[in-house]
Amino acid sequence: MALSSKADQKAAVDVAAWMFNVVTSVGIIIVNKALMATYGFSFATTLTGLHFVTTTLMTAILRWLGYIQSSHLPIHELLKFVIFANFSIVGMNVSLMWNSVGFYQIAKLSMIPVSCFLEVVLDKMRYSRDTKLSIGVVLLGVGVCTVTDVSVNTKGFVAALIAVWSTSLQQYYVHYLQRKYSLSSFNLLGHTAPAQAGSLLLVGPFLDYWMTNKRVDAYDYTPVAVMFIILSCTIAVGTNLSQFICIGRFTAVSFQVIGHMKTILVLIMGFLFFGKEGLNLQVVIGMVIAVVGMIWYGNASSKPGGKERRSHSLPTSRQHKHGSLSESTEIDGKV
Repeated sequence: MALSSKADQKAAVDVAAWMFNVVTSVGIIIVNKALMATYGFSFATTLTGLHFVTTTLMTAILRWLGYIQSSHLPIHELLKFVIFANFSIVGMNVSLMWNSVGFYQIAKLSMIPVSCFLEVVLDKMRYSRDTKLSIGVVLLGVGVCTVTDVSVNTKGFVAALIAVWSTSLQQYYVHYLQRKYSLSSFNLLGHTAPAQAGSLLLVGPFLDYWMTNKRVDAYDYTPVAVMFIILSCTIAVGTNLSQFICIGRFTAVSFQVIGHMKTILVLIMGFLFFGKEGLNLQVVIGMVIAVVGMIWYGNASSKPGGKERRSHSLPTSRQHKHGSLSESTEIDGKV
């Protein structure tokens, strides 16, 4: 009975973590779309830097209140993570600028097989036939939903390649660092957010000027625009935290597969709030296929042998050997 109760509690926390991520991710996309399309704030990289400033403040306050315990992350691991994460952000922005929307969506979809490759090579992960097929169904469904015009050019392809691999490595590293150094989601954010905030605010204004030919300091900061910027930064705290929680509790591949539910919700919310693009038959069929694939993936990957490591143990820090992993998991479980 106690075992069943514990399993039910874990399932409830898992669902809550996913819902937290979906709600905050869809929310920030809607807010940012309004901020950029309606109020002309097109400085995406600088805005992301502000997101991490807000996240840094949140982790600092929680640490001051005693909710985040002191932890250690080697500087070389932090630097690798920040490089992957920042190349991911910049790469995705440049890829969207240089590629057609269709090829940009294909690049985003390719993150799933790349993440699978990283888990197979680095974590010795093994997937069952049903798990592989379900991932294929998700890719097909989201592709039908989102891929329309597809045109490729050399510089756009290189930007997409950098974006895909850096994003996949960043998400893999979230799970890797939490396991190896027994870090909770709050702990890891406390280490990475300040470094990302500083680096993105340093290069963001220059990169945004290169991409938009507009200066962030020359923007007309009206009260409504400032309110949307603050709202975007506030929601981003939840988005950043929920991403770390979900990847830490699951894996980067699961985060990518189930995460495409956000793509479907964004399409629906865009139709409801902005009304510029209707839900045609192709989009609806794609949504249905993707949802079926996600349900299949959830069922297939949770079965014995659906997704498992092959006699591979991750080297851990001394902190892990003293049992801090259970504390880290317990912290995430309470979020």
